[in-house]
Amino acid sequence: MSAALGTLLGVLVAGMLLRTPIAFAMLASGIAYLVVKGQDIGLAAEQILNGLYNGYVLLAVPLFVLAANLMNAGSISERLFQLSRVVVGRMRGGLAQVNILVSVIFSGMSGSAIADAAGPGLVSIRQMLTKPEYTPGFAAAVVVAGATIGPIIPPSIPMVIYALVSGTSVGALFLGGIVPGLLMAALLMLGIHVIAKQRNMPKDDPIAVADIPGMVWRGLLPLTLPLVLLTGIYSGAFTPTEAAAVAALHALVLAAGVYRAFSPRTLYAVMLASLRSSAVITMIIASAYLLNYAFAAEGIPNQLAIWVSSLQLGQLQFLLLVNAVFLVLGCFLDVSVMLLVFVPMLIPTAKLLGVDLVHFGVVVVVNMMIGLVTPPFGMLLFVTNALTGIPLKDMVREGWAFIALLVLALLLMTLFPQIVLWLPQTMGYVTR
Repeated sequence: MSAALGTLLGVLVAGMLLRTPIAFAMLASGIAYLVVKGQDIGLAAEQILNGLYNGYVLLAVPLFVLAANLMNAGSISERLFQLSRVVVGRMRGGLAQVNILVSVIFSGMSGSAIADAAGPGLVSIRQMLTKPEYTPGFAAAVVVAGATIGPIIPPSIPMVIYALVSGTSVGALFLGGIVPGLLMAALLMLGIHVIAKQRNMPKDDPIAVADIPGMVWRGLLPLTLPLVLLTGIYSGAFTPTEAAAVAALHALVLAAGVYRAFSPRTLYAVMLASLRSSAVITMIIASAYLLNYAFAAEGIPNQLAIWVSSLQLGQLQFLLLVNAVFLVLGCFLDVSVMLLVFVPMLIPTAKLLGVDLVHFGVVVVVNMMIGLVTPPFGMLLFVTNALTGIPLKDMVREGWAFIALLVLALLLMTLFPQIVLWLPQTMGYVTR
């Protein structure tokens, strides 16, 4: 290891231990690398600006963030919850089952696990806590587990970022996430059913027949958003990046124009929150470009590919190794950091072994979503704790069963690539 690379890693680790915002820790470590290397620190600005200006697909990120925030503030979450009650509420553990179905529907609109937990998830927790059979820890564990589906079923912010670093088709990635997302939902609902029977959890309260048409009608209009997005993308009417703008406009028209759920002050607050979230993501992406330059200059990706090749691993062994590494890293690191720093180092190895990059991308993103619900630093755990006050230890204690089910889904899609690849290949995408 060179002195420059050692300095980079030392500054990065020190920044993380001091709880410095991760974007600033990454930026400082990259500049420290250039200083020790004796290179002009102006190179930092060059690498960042070149990366951002050439990353057209990045425009989708702030627009999907805005769309999710508009839907959460515009009563759409409540309408989807009532629609899902009609569909699965009478199952055992009905309110928990409703949350998973809402997560599936909402995932087709937002592309963000955090938005799912903060919107429909909060509605679900409030409803479950009205019944004594649902403990706070169980209610929160169901919500954080269901929120992991958000970035798997399209649209997906992490998949947009993965497409940026890997050069993979966003459209193929979006299609590749549909079946895995439904598999995750099915396993979670099966797990809820088993737990609900063991604990004698109730079915949802009966809904009057006269109320059902109104509940269905109010929930159907938001369902037009995923329909418009997917139809537009795969008919060629607009690109996945342009679809993000369509999603934001669609959510704004529904929330402000149709439902009249916004005052000017509320809309301003939503815009400001979206701006802040987008700025955080953009800072991390910008800093990652500098780190990627340093790693490339040190030849880390090629050295890693040579080392893995020397181990004579097959595709499956490589993917299982990647799963193990990312499941551990996910306990400690942010999704954006893993996508932007670690994944680019693995792409050459995946290509060398002939691993399909669409399959690899979906597997990696599912890994990272599981990291959001695993202690000690699972982001969804902290978000839900901040919104509800439910203790982290209660969520973790109830959440292990759901984490096991999500890992099972990950293992299945690793062992059987067609779970991911069948739909993109059927739609005519070349996924190699």
